[in-house]
Amino acid sequence: MGKAAGVRRILQEPLASRAKMFMRSGILVAGLAGLLLMFAAGRLNAQSECLACHGDQTMQDANGHSIAVDGKTFGESIHGSLQCNDCHTNIKEYPHPEQVAKVECKSCHADEAKGLAGSVHADSAEHPCTSCHGNAHTIFPKADSRSAVYPLNVPKTCGNCHGTEGMAKKHGLASVYPLYVDSIHGFALSNEGLLVAANCQSCHGSHHILSHTNPESPTYKTNIPKTCGSCHAKINDDYEMGIHGKAVAAGNLKAPVCTDCHTAHAILQPTEAAFRMQSTPICGSCHKDQLSTYRDTFHSQLGSLGGYVETARCWDCHGAHQILPASDPHSPINKANLVTTCGKCHAGANLSFVQYQPHANAHDRKLNPALYFVRLFMNVLLIGTLAFFLIHTILWLIRARYNQIKKKSTDGGKDA
Repeated sequence: MGKAAGVRRILQEPLASRAKMFMRSGILVAGLAGLLLMFAAGRLNAQSECLACHGDQTMQDANGHSIAVDGKTFGESIHGSLQCNDCHTNIKEYPHPEQVAKVECKSCHADEAKGLAGSVHADSAEHPCTSCHGNAHTIFPKADSRSAVYPLNVPKTCGNCHGTEGMAKKHGLASVYPLYVDSIHGFALSNEGLLVAANCQSCHGSHHILSHTNPESPTYKTNIPKTCGSCHAKINDDYEMGIHGKAVAAGNLKAPVCTDCHTAHAILQPTEAAFRMQSTPICGSCHKDQLSTYRDTFHSQLGSLGGYVETARCWDCHGAHQILPASDPHSPINKANLVTTCGKCHAGANLSFVQYQPHANAHDRKLNPALYFVRLFMNVLLIGTLAFFLIHTILWLIRARYNQIKKKSTDGGKDA
């Protein structure tokens, strides 16, 4: 009601009075616009004065370091709207002090600085902001392909430290960049240009990067399924329903997580021959008894002797992520599901066929007595046969040598 009454009062004023009122308002608006233009001009002038010297691309400081700034690139950068002395705070006029104050990025980026302070990169002497973001005058938003932290560029940026033997030796870190580049993630990102493919930041974070031994780190063992699950949601759901996922959730740190089977950086395509050939030893690193019995089977020996890739591996029968005990009705190795499971490779498999025991232990008389005695008989037969023919061969050689000596003796007597 107050605003409406005010408008009516203005409209009831004589025309001349209203004209004067609007003129005064126009002068006020024009004055404010002028101040804004003067402020903007001052900012531009401040940059242009600095660039009058620093725009020379050959300009260097006393130590021979380049202090040149490309005015066009800086103007397009994320800091292009700032005055030079917004960052270089001790520069008030020209000529400015020879020793320029250290730029404190945290004066604007407080949240990022707070995260960095508690991270593995907290030592700013070795890890200044520019080590990741690049030259302060050419920093672009992370969505800009020119940015050092653009998804396609992140691996190379991190690889400047984590891909060199020098840094690896100094801090005891593995040189992981070459492993990542050849992995399924690295191939998808670099070769296919898939921005959704995992890069370093996807798993480790950006500023608040913690050691994998820190329980708050996304790469701490119990957090890895959730970290990988941010992209592989369906697989993570299957894993959590499986026996391994439930064990980890219960606090069993010996149970495997994603990186135990797939590694952290050198992740291969599961259908590749290299992964299939190494998958059984990976499972066997925990399941040693099952590995030893598997190696006695046709499946294993076919794969080992001829390098036959398609032969059944652990996860072909047990599943890859939602691994369930044989007693679970949903398990592929449950008795009710064996015909279907074996039938994936063996067309026509029936109830009689699935009586085959893939992990039968020929060394355990109590568990598999028939197999134990068959193995014992075959070993005795084999050893006995070899021993017989070895003794036969030795006796044959002795007999042959005896006949040779006897023949020479007889021939010598005749000549005499």
